[in-house]
Amino acid sequence: MGLANLVPGISGGTMLLAAGIYPRFINAIGEVTTLRFRRESMITLATVVVAAILAIALLAGPVKDLVVYHRWIMYSLFIGLTLGGVPVVWRLINQPTAATWLGVLVGFAGMAALAIAQSEATGATQNDGFLFMLLAGVAGASAMILPGVSGGYLLLVLGAYVPILAAISSFVDALKAVDTATLLAVGFGTILPVGLGVVLGIAAVSNLLRFLLRRYEKATLGVLLGLLLGAVVGLYPFVEPVAPNPGDILKNQTLIVDDNNTLIYEQTGKAVEPEDYPTATFQPSYTQLTGSLTLITLGIGLTLLVDRIGRDKPSSTTEHTKDPEA
Repeated sequence: MGLANLVPGISGGTMLLAAGIYPRFINAIGEVTTLRFRRESMITLATVVVAAILAIALLAGPVKDLVVYHRWIMYSLFIGLTLGGVPVVWRLINQPTAATWLGVLVGFAGMAALAIAQSEATGATQNDGFLFMLLAGVAGASAMILPGVSGGYLLLVLGAYVPILAAISSFVDALKAVDTATLLAVGFGTILPVGLGVVLGIAAVSNLLRFLLRRYEKATLGVLLGLLLGAVVGLYPFVEPVAPNPGDILKNQTLIVDDNNTLIYEQTGKAVEPEDYPTATFQPSYTQLTGSLTLITLGIGLTLLVDRIGRDKPSSTTEHTKDPEA
């Protein structure tokens, strides 16, 4: 689940679903958030959460670097991983109704609109405030436990994905170096608000999901499928970072060059990092197109393989969520 939530396109909920423990995980969250502390629920949550945190802490830096420096390669893989989740949700739907198709349209339109809005945003958008990071944590956590919906993807389209991964990597490095100043700055500026958002998002969505699946099963699953399909809209792979110039506005700050000929933010004096660069589309070569299609196919295959591993295990979300005591 930790690995999945680092990668835009893979749903942590899908990984739990494929492993056969998704219903147990959702019910465990529901019990704990309603102050019912059964031993089995506590063990389930502790095992999954601790493993996920370790994966995120250890691999946030490498995954961030891959996205920043090899964007078209990673985005192609993300598209495949996203599309590979479609059969997982479709199998849950089983027999679609009119409500299901309406849910698909609503989910697709919502996700596509979010992706388009993000693609039209300029580099001047401020994506590192406390409130923004809190909301990003809520959005990411809300999506991470939904089968087929990627929390990492939502963070990507919100413009918070790379900043959060960079902050996690910096926090881990600061821990190793016992750098108190960095620990406090990154901890209170990013880790704390995102962490609070994650807790709020998981608690709220897990209970809401159980309620919606009990009352409006087909429509809810349709929305999940629509969100999954719409996610591909925001993952056009052929974009690349474009280095800004002195005088440009980035994160609501003017860029200047310091005495060392380094591009910095005028107000804060911090160096402009590659992950902050705005992006632009480019015309792919034949090799890149072929490579992209290959990676998309590989991504689909990987997600289907994980799903296949858990195929014989419980995969129906609703059979466990209809009865909260199950």
